[in-house]
Parts: sequence; structure tokens; C-alpha cells
Amino acid sequence: MEAALKAIAEPRRRAILRLVWDAERSAGEIASHFDVTRPAISQHLTVLKEAGLVSERRNGTRRLYRARPEGLAGVRAFLDEFWEDRLEALKREAEREENKEHGKRP
Repeated sequence: MEAALKAIAEPRRRAILRLVWDAERSAGEIASHFDVTRPAISQHLTVLKEAGLVSERRNGTRRLYRARPEGLAGVRAFLDEFWEDRLEALKREAEREENKEHGKRP
């Protein structure tokens, strides 16, 4: 999970991940969306790949990249813990308010 968090901490890598989320794209096609060199994009792709967030497939001389949603499972589980706590707190508060309106004790 730590590698995934570090990888997505960089805005350009998040943008790359969005590009390859629904479609497999070549490194050149990905690079065309940014005002940086292709080697810089390759470095970002390497970080994403090492973090388990993208997969790489070779097709002749081309390298094709696609997001691996399962690579974000640990990050999502971690963040969901906070969300679940907040939802539980919201539920308790709503129940308190409802009890107040109906004259019930909490």
C-alpha cells in the first residue's frame, strides 16, 4: 500500500493512471498528453508499474499500459476505514436528532 500511496502522490502519475484506467495505451500515446519528455513519462510508468498500479504488455516494439484497479485495493481499504467511521458517526447523530424530535431518550 505504501508504494501505491507514494506513486499516486505525484499529480502527473494520477493523470497517467486516469488515462489508462479504461483503455490500454502505448507509452507514446500517454506521453502525447503531457508537456514533458517521453523518458520522463517512462519513469512515471515504471513507478506505477512497480507499485502494482499498471500492467505492461509488449506488442512488438510497443509497450502497452493499462491500470490494475486491484493495485489500489489496499489504499481503498485504508480510506474506507475512515469513511465507515464517519458514516457510523453520522448515523448516530441522525438517530439522536430523530429521538429528540419524537421525545425519546437516546
